[in-house]
Amino acid sequence: MSTTNPATVAQCLRLNAGFSQADRNWIVEQFATLDARLATFHADATDLELSIKDREAKGQRVTLECRIAGWEKIVTTSSEPDLRAALNDVRDDLRRKLNDAKTRQEPRNNKHLRVAPPPGPGVPAEELTGAGATSDDR
Repeated sequence: MSTTNPATVAQCLRLNAGFSQADRNWIVEQFATLDARLATFHADATDLELSIKDREAKGQRVTLECRIAGWEKIVTTSSEPDLRAALNDVRDDLRRKLNDAKTRQEPRNNKHLRVAPPPGPGVPAEELTGAGATSDDR
């Protein structure tokens, strides 16, 4: 599905509690690998919200929420003590969850669900007669 206004991290990311606009550029860079996954969605229908609780304290918690029109909200969290590691953690988790959700939502586009079973030896037509019937029924 191609869209005229594809979603990107730079367009859709909102920084909330614990982050400032000064953090924005390096976070967008850190999340750049999400762009390919987000590009299948319209930017106006996609929202990413990043927040952190207890930044730089023991037990900090990073949360990334993704809202896409028509989809359930996806939330990923990380308690990694290193901020960059925590951001990578929520980014990678979101990418996995988006892939899983996309596969569930559109199985007709999932190559693995489309592949026909390998051709095996054919069953002669005469053996199909009475298929599902017991020998007493024949």
